[in-house]
Amino acid sequence: MVSPPTPDSLSSNASETMSAYQSGSQPVQRVGVIGGGQLAWMMAGAAKKLGVQLVVQTPHDTDPAVAIAADTVLAAVADANATGELATRCDVITFENEFVDLEALAQLEAQGTRFRPRLTTLVPLLDKYHQRSYLRDLGLPTPKFVALEHQIDDTALEQLGFPLVLKARRHGYDGQGTFIIHDQAELEDIWQKLDRSPVLLEAFVPFERELAVIAARGTSGEVAVYPVVETQQENQVCRRVLAPADIPESVQVEAEAIARTLLNSLQAIGVFGIELFLTADGKVLVNEIAPRTHNSGHFSLDACATSQFEQHLRAVCGLALGNPSLSSDGAVMVNLLGYEQSHSDYLEKRQQIEKIPQAHVHWYGKTESRPGRKLGHVTVLLSAQTAPREQALAIAQEVEAIWYQR
Repeated sequence: MVSPPTPDSLSSNASETMSAYQSGSQPVQRVGVIGGGQLAWMMAGAAKKLGVQLVVQTPHDTDPAVAIAADTVLAAVADANATGELATRCDVITFENEFVDLEALAQLEAQGTRFRPRLTTLVPLLDKYHQRSYLRDLGLPTPKFVALEHQIDDTALEQLGFPLVLKARRHGYDGQGTFIIHDQAELEDIWQKLDRSPVLLEAFVPFERELAVIAARGTSGEVAVYPVVETQQENQVCRRVLAPADIPESVQVEAEAIARTLLNSLQAIGVFGIELFLTADGKVLVNEIAPRTHNSGHFSLDACATSQFEQHLRAVCGLALGNPSLSSDGAVMVNLLGYEQSHSDYLEKRQQIEKIPQAHVHWYGKTESRPGRKLGHVTVLLSAQTAPREQALAIAQEVEAIWYQR
């Protein structure tokens, strides 16, 4: 089980950080993170290793990353004035989520605040319609899509067909703001409930599997790509990640090419999560892009030579990227979701899961439980077998039998 370091311990072991700046440029010693949830919390081990201090901007003193931060700005993540204060306490600022006001942040960037990834990298990604358009213009494969802004276009609906998928253009995560629509009457009803705000409509993809790939790009343009994984959703929330995905090598190669093309085009700095569909006829389509560390990469904490969190800090600090390869035969990651309205630390169940061989439980320390909320995750390392996917699914079922048994 991983325990986060104390703030005082975060400044040790900085030799690699210093050696990377022998040319005389100023090393990054304090990284600001907009957001203080579990993604920032899981950067703690990497920050200690690299001799970096984390400073977080987050609205609540009970948010997970506050416990490990060297300093905290207590404010909403979209509060650009608070980000200005954050900038005075760190060398570079990165992001844990996309709920930011880019227009307001641009004024800080113009005054010299260093954001990684740069704001120009985020501009085409935060609005889902803009993101789809950017991918299309880049020549990357995506589902068919249209924008719905003022009135429903019958011709567009004929092109997409039913069922189709409606997505809010901003601030959707864990399935929030995403609806599968079966006919025009349902479309009218859902859009009306969303106050007829602009949304994205896209063709429903009858995928065979959902895949994801984590990739990072450094300040030198170096790109590192992690093994492609299979993700499994229930109620549009990720429940399991199987690493590596049981896919043909050609699919792995195509996914890696998509990642490299995208990150180089964006001139990205940092870790990006890329969600993909794999169809029955072997086509790979890009679903969504997350310009940050991502749930599909949590397995890397225990199963890879360099975790996605260390990789992200390496990138934003200007260090050489680490080795993204698996250091085990494979792994399965299972999200531990809340299923009670009142707070519970589920301690007994966590202790049972920890007894599974090669299990690593990460508990985020959130103070509120509610159904579907990500409270922690467990990664179980796999032994070499001829059917790793079946082994991974069996372990996932074992974990979930313990977790959800009332």
